Amino acid sequence: MTLSRRTVAGLAALGSLALLHPLSAQPAGLTVEQPWARAALQGGTGGAFLTIRNAGSQPDRLLSASTPLARVTEIHETVREGDISRMRPIQALEVPAGGSVTLQPGGAHVMMVGLSQALRPGTTLPLTLTFERAGAVQVQVAVQGAGASAPAAHHHH
Repeated sequence: MTLSRRTVAGLAALGSLALLHPLSAQPAGLTVEQPWARAALQGGTGGAFLTIRNAGSQPDRLLSASTPLARVTEIHETVREGDISRMRPIQALEVPAGGSVTLQPGGAHVMMVGLSQALRPGTTLPLTLTFERAGAVQVQVAVQGAGASAPAAHHHH
């Protein structure tokens, strides 16, 4: 069997595309930065925080989050009603084209209810974020101390 020059060129192009877009990579233009969580007790509730950056030309929406370590995982926002702050689930979180969204304490965050094991500082937990366009993106969330208010500083060498 002989392949035409056109077929060989087409196969070569497909091969180079596979190298540029491996199956395990994050979707083009979408990155998740500095995922972290506070330490929490087994059976308790924990929060995860991160920044989603969308370098693409299309907006996307975070639809859900899940982890095998929690009975329920939801995207929440914190709303202030007078002197009281309340957390409530939200259906989706917009990630604008060319922009970013930061999930942080006192704002939007991932709420993990009914933890099957304690979240201990220095460990990580798996978290799957599901987007409307990008689909499922898996990240490892670094667990900080219980009173942490930001991700641990990264030292560059």
